[in-house]
Amino acid sequence: MPGRSLDEDPLTLAIAPPPDETPEQRAIREAAEAEAKRVSDEIDEQIRREREAERKKKRPMKLLLLGQSESGKTATLKNFQLTYARKEWSEEKASWRAVIMLNLVRNVNEILAHLHSEMSDLPYNPEDSQEDLQAPRAPRALPRLKFTDTQRDLKARLAPLTNAQHALEHKLGTASIDPHSTSVDTAAPFERLASPNRRALQEFSINSSNGWKSAFDRFRTARGANGRHENGNGSTNGNGSTNGNGSPRESNSDQPYARDTEEEIMEVIASCREAIKALWEDDIVGEMLIRRKVRLEDAPGFFINDAERIARNDYQPTDDDIIRARLRTLGIQEYRYIFDHGRTMGQEWRLYDVGGTRGSRGAWYPYFDDVDAIIFLAPISPFDEKLAEDRKVNRLEDSYLLWRSVCACKLLSRTQIILFLNKCDLLQAKLQRGVRIRDSVPSFGDRKNDLPTATRYFQQHFKEISRSSSPTQRPFYVHLTSVIDTRSTAVTLGAVEESILREHLRRADLM
Repeated sequence: MPGRSLDEDPLTLAIAPPPDETPEQRAIREAAEAEAKRVSDEIDEQIRREREAERKKKRPMKLLLLGQSESGKTATLKNFQLTYARKEWSEEKASWRAVIMLNLVRNVNEILAHLHSEMSDLPYNPEDSQEDLQAPRAPRALPRLKFTDTQRDLKARLAPLTNAQHALEHKLGTASIDPHSTSVDTAAPFERLASPNRRALQEFSINSSNGWKSAFDRFRTARGANGRHENGNGSTNGNGSTNGNGSPRESNSDQPYARDTEEEIMEVIASCREAIKALWEDDIVGEMLIRRKVRLEDAPGFFINDAERIARNDYQPTDDDIIRARLRTLGIQEYRYIFDHGRTMGQEWRLYDVGGTRGSRGAWYPYFDDVDAIIFLAPISPFDEKLAEDRKVNRLEDSYLLWRSVCACKLLSRTQIILFLNKCDLLQAKLQRGVRIRDSVPSFGDRKNDLPTATRYFQQHFKEISRSSSPTQRPFYVHLTSVIDTRSTAVTLGAVEESILREHLRRADLM
């Protein structure tokens, strides 16, 4: 059977213009065809863009921050937010006011506690272990301080800050309480989870994945309780208390820290401003702190030097204030940010901040899987200090043991680990005061007692631990940091971002 000619093809016949088409009809038809083609091309382009976006879309970058308590993990996290997620940083800025006020009040109350003990002839730190308290007292090397009515008057004027501290701690929740004991006797309890059928050892944890946001929500809920203020979206949250129709309950005697009390707290702190300054500048109080070897200025959350600026009703936190603010991390807390600039602009980052006390480390292990990189923070200034939760353990030695365990973990054998030797500023200040490293670290020997020599020594020691403990040899990435210095830390984070991105892309190509 002879084939049909092209002219007889059904599709050709169907789309052919009518044989009696007028010029006007042809113009209308061609215009309609052009519009249909335009719409079709737009759809095709949209599909192409969506496919391209899907192809380029990467899984979130996952970064885990590890280290002992008060090593600078949360400060590093805040630097990431300040540097790469400015919008969220600005939205949360005012909420840090209560935390900074709490830090300031704690500074004052710690001095008052020492002052009370010294006046009562109790020459021991209230946080000493039971072994320390029961040990025979050495005879006084110096005569007792001669306190006057000036110090007694300051104690009386600042007494209201005790209640202010309790009220702020109540409003901010468990994260505002620091631990001073632990039943965990190992630097890395997560090692026990490497074998099956082992349960995590946990001392402190919370059912929260959004960290300091939970503490802020407590404050916002209290503000809304009496109808004067609401939180950012006008609703309550999981920490809030509601009545049957979902609105906040009325304030009553069972809620002693409602919004009006919050304002009273700030008023009390502001009224103590001059007394706080006088306490910190008092010569006898200063001598007492020297004798007791108390250096509040070396601890996180030190704000008493800024009392003139902070202890005011109209105080608003600065970026540096927020970085320096201390709010303890409980359990494992996840923060999600879409970076708004940098090499990974538009990329979602998931940063995990962990509780660093020995009792919290058993919860780390499940988060070792599928993490792009770890920043391990090792503070090198406390080479002569003890852990807050275990006064028998040297903090530097604890960091060595923890670093060894992280490097040796087989689950992390192919994970990029970046070491931050942190608190270099405090180390330099300590060395300039004449504190000798060799008195606490005998292996330091007769090396020069200055910052360059000390940092080289510590860096080499951590490098050797990594080399000898890692299941497979890995690059040694290290940065000397002071994470409360936002400018220098921003530069460091830029290098870290690029390094993590490079490794992230390499791993993506292998998948």
